[in-house]
Amino acid sequence: MPRLAGLNTQVLGISVSHETTLKAWAESLGGIHYPLLADFWPHGQAARQYGVFRPEGYSERALFIVDPQGIIRYVDVHHIDDQPNNDVLLAEVVRINPGLARRAAIDPATWRQGLPHGGVVMYCTPWCEDCKHARQWLAAHEVAYTEVNIPQTPGAEEQVRLWNHGPLITPTFDIDGAILSDFDENALARALGLS
Repeated sequence: MPRLAGLNTQVLGISVSHETTLKAWAESLGGIHYPLLADFWPHGQAARQYGVFRPEGYSERALFIVDPQGIIRYVDVHHIDDQPNNDVLLAEVVRINPGLARRAAIDPATWRQGLPHGGVVMYCTPWCEDCKHARQWLAAHEVAYTEVNIPQTPGAEEQVRLWNHGPLITPTFDIDGAILSDFDENALARALGLS
């Protein structure tokens, strides 16, 4: 969201779920930084109009970029478990309006401002199963750590993607400046001097 600031762009989430379900989902993630809209009744009408309503009664996971004139300029339909690449989306927004390119450029060094440093820092997402296992492992080994909720923390996603050369790998650990990607008990134990 910080990278889209000033780019004349509004992010909306649309789901065929009821608004109370959307509210509970957003709360389970620790909050969402953009409006969520319920396409509940008539069920999936917007999804049908965009051609992404499935016969099973739910929508594909799809991203659309609509320009100020209401023309769809970009479509990405992908697997429900795949995390979209925000760098691609940002590039598409800038491509649609090249005058935004200067404002879209953010120095990667500024991403780290405000992010925790020192000790064990675990960057994760609330829905990641490996993050859940890592929390349990760290607790069992009495390892103190700071957790960074990637969707809630400005600059966190960009920093994790920078460390992992593009992919959003969770969890990603910053252990006194040494970066460890994904949850591997043996590698984590070695990095922490526990093996």
